[in-house]
Amino acid sequence: MTMNRLVKPVHFLAVMLAGWLSREQAAEIEFLRKNVRLLLSRIDGRIILTDDERASLAVLGKALSRKQLEENSLIVQPDTILRWHRQLVAAKWTYKAKSNPNRVGLMKTIKALAVKFAIENPSWGYDRIQGALKNIGHVVCPNTVKSALKHAGIDPAPQRGKRTSWSTFIKAHAASIAATDFFTTEV
Repeated sequence: MTMNRLVKPVHFLAVMLAGWLSREQAAEIEFLRKNVRLLLSRIDGRIILTDDERASLAVLGKALSRKQLEENSLIVQPDTILRWHRQLVAAKWTYKAKSNPNRVGLMKTIKALAVKFAIENPSWGYDRIQGALKNIGHVVCPNTVKSALKHAGIDPAPQRGKRTSWSTFIKAHAASIAATDFFTTEV
């Protein structure tokens, strides 16, 4: 029984303290609102906010409900504050690609080496060329090797060296092709 008697006055005291703090905060908020209204009534034209000010308003405004935003937004519209917050969140997840100017020259070197390996070793595939590049310190994926060889006009490993180019075929069979011109017969 003694515990219940102690708890009730403590609860009562806590409720009274919370009510007093709530009234104090409400009075302070109303005072600040009135100050803002008075200041806005004396300003002609638009208020230009910096990016930091927009960001802080967006973060603070997002914590409020839509009704609270409509009641308290004196400088900008609630939709504007919410749009600023959406843009702030979108900017957080937008990363710029890290570009390395030295990588361009390095890629030219890597592609030249891949082409050299493919010409010197016709049986090597993309993975084997990738492994050879890795052995000399260049880590690339097989698709990089593939695009380098494709750009250079080199076929994939199984067909490499087995296909005959059109110019080579014509040179090899030029005499036979010329001889067929005399095989015509008048009917």
